[in-house]
Amino acid sequence: MLGLDDLDTNSENVIIGMIDIYKAIIDEFKPDGFRIDTVKHVNTEFWQAFSPALMAHAKSLGIENFFMFGEVYSFDAKELSSFTTKAKLPSVLDFALQGAIRSALVEQKGSDELANLFAQDHFYQTNHKDIENTNANQLVNFTGNHDMGRFAYFLKESKHNYSEQEQIQRNLPANAMLFFTRGVPVIYYGDEQGFVGDGGDQDSRQDMMPSNVDSYNNDDLLATNKTTADNNFDTSHLFYQTFAKYAELYQQYPKALRFGQQTTLYSQNKPGVFAIQRVAMIQGEEQTLVIVFNTSSQVQSLNVLTKSQTEKRLYQSIANTKGELSPLSFAIYQLK
Repeated sequence: MLGLDDLDTNSENVIIGMIDIYKAIIDEFKPDGFRIDTVKHVNTEFWQAFSPALMAHAKSLGIENFFMFGEVYSFDAKELSSFTTKAKLPSVLDFALQGAIRSALVEQKGSDELANLFAQDHFYQTNHKDIENTNANQLVNFTGNHDMGRFAYFLKESKHNYSEQEQIQRNLPANAMLFFTRGVPVIYYGDEQGFVGDGGDQDSRQDMMPSNVDSYNNDDLLATNKTTADNNFDTSHLFYQTFAKYAELYQQYPKALRFGQQTTLYSQNKPGVFAIQRVAMIQGEEQTLVIVFNTSSQVQSLNVLTKSQTEKRLYQSIANTKGELSPLSFAIYQLK
């Protein structure tokens, strides 16, 4: 980091010392895992030693689901994947997915933006001998963060001049994509309270408790009359309630939505239908979910999807006429 002394991470003594430090942290605090900042600024050989050692140590202590993910600020899936394949980290923050969601729902590019990204998921497949193998289901999904800013801010500053209602409408499917496409969903704190912010870095780090920061308190929060000068732990907020429903569905169908193989069924070169299939084996039986998003502000026909099996609709975010999908909505179906 700028202004701090560098450690020689090429030195074997430094590698051993850093591993010992973090083993001691695991010993004492038994954390669920680590987020590792700015991993691309450290040589690959360091991570190749550090990551397997800590994963094995946590497992030896009975922390079976210990998880580490790195921050690699890149929108290139091939570059991101090199840190799970070559550098042997279990996962990274999926900046490439953030970019694709932003392209589709903020910039109004085609749903092909999403399909093109997911077509690169094979880059994340690993075949390690010393640690568990990884795939795209372990990537960490997000729409915005403390450095780049919030998704709501991108919508506010868009050249499309979205109204507040349109910003609310586009926030919801963006977050649904975190839960129902492959990867691990992460909500940046405050997004569930409609926080917007004035940009990246410190401008997107608003207080949840009543704030005294003027640049925070002049924000027009979404779907609420509150400002950050108020207490913002409102479990009745539209976003909180909606994200809670997404989480409930995610937990209700964990095999397909957490571990299921994802395939793109349909996309187009303009805003509209984006459909994926998630398939998992459960006690020898296949469970297949189809999730269909409408990234357009217009009603879309579902006739583009060929149905060879009977489907049961599990959820729709906005009521729609049969065979159609309402604007900026999504639906989840289970194939029988």
